[in-house]
Amino acid sequence: MSFRRGVVRQSKFRHVFAQAWKAEHCIDDIRVSRVTWDTSLCAVNPKFIAVIIESGGGGAFLVVPISKAGRIDQSSPTVCGHLAPVLDIQWSPHDDNIIASASEDCTVKVWQIPDGGLTSPMTEAIVTLEGHSKRVGILAWHPTAFNILMTAGCDNVICVWNVGTGELVYQLSDAHPDMIYSVCWNKDGSAVCTVCKDKALRVIDPRRGTVLKVKEKVHDGTRPMRAVFLSDGKILTTGFSRMSERQMALWDPKDLSEPMAVQEMDTSNGVLLPFYDPDTNMVYLCGKGDCTIRYFEVTDESPYVHFLSLYSSKEPQRGAGFLSKRGVDVNKCEIARFYKLHERKVEPISMTVPRKSDLFQGDLYPDTAGSEPALLADEWIAGQDAPPLLVSLSGGYAAPQSKHREILKSKPKLAPQDSGNASPSNAAAPTSHSAEEEVPRVNTRETDGNAERPKREEDLLNELLAEMKALRAVVLAQSQRIELLERQLARIEDGDV
Repeated sequence: MSFRRGVVRQSKFRHVFAQAWKAEHCIDDIRVSRVTWDTSLCAVNPKFIAVIIESGGGGAFLVVPISKAGRIDQSSPTVCGHLAPVLDIQWSPHDDNIIASASEDCTVKVWQIPDGGLTSPMTEAIVTLEGHSKRVGILAWHPTAFNILMTAGCDNVICVWNVGTGELVYQLSDAHPDMIYSVCWNKDGSAVCTVCKDKALRVIDPRRGTVLKVKEKVHDGTRPMRAVFLSDGKILTTGFSRMSERQMALWDPKDLSEPMAVQEMDTSNGVLLPFYDPDTNMVYLCGKGDCTIRYFEVTDESPYVHFLSLYSSKEPQRGAGFLSKRGVDVNKCEIARFYKLHERKVEPISMTVPRKSDLFQGDLYPDTAGSEPALLADEWIAGQDAPPLLVSLSGGYAAPQSKHREILKSKPKLAPQDSGNASPSNAAAPTSHSAEEEVPRVNTRETDGNAERPKREEDLLNELLAEMKALRAVVLAQSQRIELLERQLARIEDGDV
């Protein structure tokens, strides 16, 4: 009898591990909202953390700088302009100071947060969007067009707004017969996918107001579902089976007759919230009330959805915020970061790929969507589509100075490359002595130069770092110039200029 070893699937994300930050880096004494709505309750960007909190006599959410740690004073200012509980909050992908909030008071408000955070309670929004007849529970900013915001309410209506003018530009009132559970834009913002209480998955063109695709009974269970577009156009859904088992399924919109893959989880009641990273093609599943975060990689190879690992802790999560890729620490090979909501605490959790090298890991960090929009609102409304404008994360990489400094100190002293820096007397000294005398003279010279060595090494290190910084600035400027020229070329080819 012969046995053949199974072939292990190769992936650089097989060994991703999750680690919670130490207690001193957590945010404590936050009264996280108890609202009965299946939302993440938290939104994070490279500048701020926003958390929906308990509030008497209206709705409020807390905004603090992302570097904040420790106890939050009960008198800390909040964003408190809603008349009823806040159900969802989302940061604009194109301005890290702009955040939208949806509420039970049937309105959506857009706020501008000062750079340093709030210094006093904020009650006046820069824009208030009124168009829903029932509570509004879902927000989704357009991924590439500036100031385009989609909202969905319990009136089964989807609205698309131009936030810059406060204008309702599209309204889809007949597409859904029941409560909408989730909406998600595709990569270039030309379509959205939705799931509804009628258990159907829909792909919709919001500008034409037409349903492009429908799949009945994506999941057989009656509990809420979620759906997200992947970067290649496929759709990933989470839901429940007829036996109340939690499921994840992958669908190809070209053929929705059968799912490409289905994974059974467990029989917990918590709704699975999917967080998708288009750069790594990884999906993280956070169940409300769970103590775990599962993560998967989606590939073109069967079975298409590959389980990687799970993070487990003792405390259940009330919600979670997912940091955009622009905010992760590339120096530590961090590919994702969650902000887990406890009952009265926010705990950061880093997802890291172990690497021995200190160099920037380009294979872990392909160019990612930047904050610069590819289109203006009017251009998208006029029918244009464009993929996100990408930026390199290598500019956020900082050389670990202390480690390089130690390496330089441990190396033997090297003669300067510039001959003009050499002392003529030192250069001539070996020629005027015998071979027997050269050894002690070398040792004596090294001993005499020990006092100067740290200063010379520090000067050399500073020169190297200054040159690296200048080169990095040139590369970043040239890449931005190339992006601008490519956009101009594309508009010329499209006949816009």
